[in-house]
Amino acid sequence: MDVETPVRASAAGTAGLPRGRGALSGAVRTALLAEGPRALPAGAEVAAADPYGEDLQLALHLCYEPHYRGFPGVADGVEWDPGLLGFRLLLERRFLDALRADVRADDRVDRALREVLSEPADAYGVSHYLRDEGGSTQLREYAALRSVHQLRESDPYAWVLPRLRGRAKAGMAAVLYDEFGGGRAERVHAELWAGLMTDLGLDPSYGRYVPAAGAATLAASNLMSLFGLHRSLRGALVGHVATVEVTSSPAAARMVVALRRAGAGPAALLFYEEHVEADAVHEQLVRREVVGGLLAEEPELEADVAFGIAATVRLAEWEADRLLTAWRSGRSGLRVPLEG
Repeated sequence: MDVETPVRASAAGTAGLPRGRGALSGAVRTALLAEGPRALPAGAEVAAADPYGEDLQLALHLCYEPHYRGFPGVADGVEWDPGLLGFRLLLERRFLDALRADVRADDRVDRALREVLSEPADAYGVSHYLRDEGGSTQLREYAALRSVHQLRESDPYAWVLPRLRGRAKAGMAAVLYDEFGGGRAERVHAELWAGLMTDLGLDPSYGRYVPAAGAATLAASNLMSLFGLHRSLRGALVGHVATVEVTSSPAAARMVVALRRAGAGPAALLFYEEHVEADAVHEQLVRREVVGGLLAEEPELEADVAFGIAATVRLAEWEADRLLTAWRSGRSGLRVPLEG
């Protein structure tokens, strides 16, 4: 459909535009580079697309990126192009409608959080696999895929701050202060992830491994942008934050063991060691102040918070199942192989 921009870091450390994976993402890519009128597919084409497919999920990723660091060669003004914004809304509705139809959301947030907290004794996810069986190849693939959103860790959460008040706002600000390094640039969690990648022999350039990421990884990342960019989804965004913070500390502890077993260096260990301690504190803060504060102010948002929890779990399980299926069959979990 179109020629792929070489995937290499620019002077600003940001990778170029990935090529399209179908009519939707190919059209968005062309539109991002256009200097004149932008032709985009009609709503009927979006309605007929797989909401969880490679094409739609990459198209959403491309639409969201101008709100972050953007792409080399793409004008900053594209962020507010009316045609692209309207097309993004069609993609979002297709994705969101599918999620609402597919996920089972508890009507009570306290029950939904207890379910997330109570990990079954026989649970076995990606962090378990990497701790017990995975080698350096799987660790590097996992780090490459996670970089799609870890290199902008918590950025979509920051959009919710103006939409909160009182305890919820103060609690979220406290969490984000830690995520953004507590005033120290070298401690920003996105920078710690870049250090982990370098330690594992990966290119830490922003966006470098988007071409290697499948639809499941893109969907999990897109969910944060979807929730973060819409005031009407502020409750779902809070549910996403709560799910991540509740599940992060145990998984981080397993990843520390996995990295030590693989002989990873101190920079790789630092990211997860930081999260073992920090996220145990964040869990309590988010549950009491962010979730509790939001629902005290706006109890009508409880169903939205529960939906955010359920949607986050659903996409995380999809991504984990895809990776574990590939690794257990001796295949790569990436769309394209890693270099080196």
